Amino acid sequence: MENKGSRIWLDLLDKVSQGLMVRTNSKMVQPGEVFVAIPGVKVDGAAYIPDALQRGAGVVIAAQPLPVGALSPEDAGKLVIHPDPRVALGDLARAYFDTDRHSLKLVGVTGTNGKTSVSYMVEHLLASAGLKVGVLGTVSYRWPGFSLDAQLTTPDCWQIHELLANMERSDVDVVVMEVSSHALDQRRVAGLSFQAGVLTNVTQDHLDYHTDMESYFNAKSKLFFEYPSQDKAWIVNMDDPWGRRLLAANAKVLGFGLKEPANTVYQCLTGSILSASGKGMEMEVNFEKKSWRLTTPLIGSYNASNLLAAQAVGLKLGMNCRDMRRLASFTGAPGRLQRVENDQDLDIFVDFAHTPDALENVLGALRELHFNRLLVLFGCGGNRDATKRPLMGRAVARYADAAIVTSDNPRFEHPTAIIDDILPGLEGFPDVVVEVDRRMAIHMAIQRLRPGDCLLVAGKGHENYQEINGVKRHFSDVEEVRNALQGKAA
Repeated sequence: MENKGSRIWLDLLDKVSQGLMVRTNSKMVQPGEVFVAIPGVKVDGAAYIPDALQRGAGVVIAAQPLPVGALSPEDAGKLVIHPDPRVALGDLARAYFDTDRHSLKLVGVTGTNGKTSVSYMVEHLLASAGLKVGVLGTVSYRWPGFSLDAQLTTPDCWQIHELLANMERSDVDVVVMEVSSHALDQRRVAGLSFQAGVLTNVTQDHLDYHTDMESYFNAKSKLFFEYPSQDKAWIVNMDDPWGRRLLAANAKVLGFGLKEPANTVYQCLTGSILSASGKGMEMEVNFEKKSWRLTTPLIGSYNASNLLAAQAVGLKLGMNCRDMRRLASFTGAPGRLQRVENDQDLDIFVDFAHTPDALENVLGALRELHFNRLLVLFGCGGNRDATKRPLMGRAVARYADAAIVTSDNPRFEHPTAIIDDILPGLEGFPDVVVEVDRRMAIHMAIQRLRPGDCLLVAGKGHENYQEINGVKRHFSDVEEVRNALQGKAA
């Protein structure tokens, strides 16, 4: 068959729009259905083309023809060659779910840190103004009346379109989607048009996948360059050096930041922290000769930056400066510097920080609050970028008074090997305790805590599991902290 520009391809899109099912798992193929052979990170879907055909696939989408003789003449005639089957899947999903005709507005948020917080802030801002908001993100896929725990920060392509179709039927007005670098690189958002794209920041993470920072940045940049809709808003952190590269690429961008820019040709939303304490902070925000103040229970300059990003989205969606005060009642996203309330006068926070930059941001914010001692419990995930492990240790050594090093999600690595990678970053640090068992480490940290101290339990945040040797076991840092507090009080 011919490629995607052929009449055959257009006819296929028409049939899919009328209900012909599309599969990416050959085991699910029913007679007459379409199979898309997705090039995977570890396995190429082309290897499953014979299985899909044996199960009766009527059409197979592939990046290139199979070797001569690999298929019968009849099966070879079912092959449609597309330069990128992942893009093809997006086009087919758009046709099947009619997502190009939806009335809902789609906001994509990418960046190393802050995606979840910004998405929650935008949800709160818009919902408190009376809009119906959907969210696809790290914690859950949700809209009013529905919630599903997230398996991936950004779902697979077909599921995204299906969820958007369900939101459209539920009269959702705006969808806020966390868009990971993996999802952009793997084109999981193919077939979508974003009304706004947000870049929070770019710092080291996922180099096991992207290899280097330039490739990582290029993956995130795809949200802005490859998924346009007419007059799409670019909302970019102008305090971030990688963000400034995007700012230079589009004069219509809206930059946000806590530093006053010089000689800009784009719109700017700037903010400054007027006061800060353990109870929160007060900000002044400026935009196009207008200024307003925002009081928030959140702490830390990184949260001030996240609040600016959320307000920038609101402004681009037609809200005014008075609407921004609705963020004063936002208390935070799950597992993002989440305070564990207790009756023992102990300051304990759980945070998802699992990159050097995120950990530095959180620790810097807590250090500014002048606790007697700052204790940090943390680890690093297995089968992920190992180069960041000593950097995580170095961040803790820079800010903390005591470090408890433990397991995070070791996955298929041995926990002690991961800890051995962390410890060089803590060389010379006077108070380091190693306890591989995360539950025991949390109980140990709570026992060491005194009123006036602060404990940060970092790395897992909202997650309610620990993954060891491929098995996910229930584990919640918040729950375990509460259990440990009960033991301390006994």
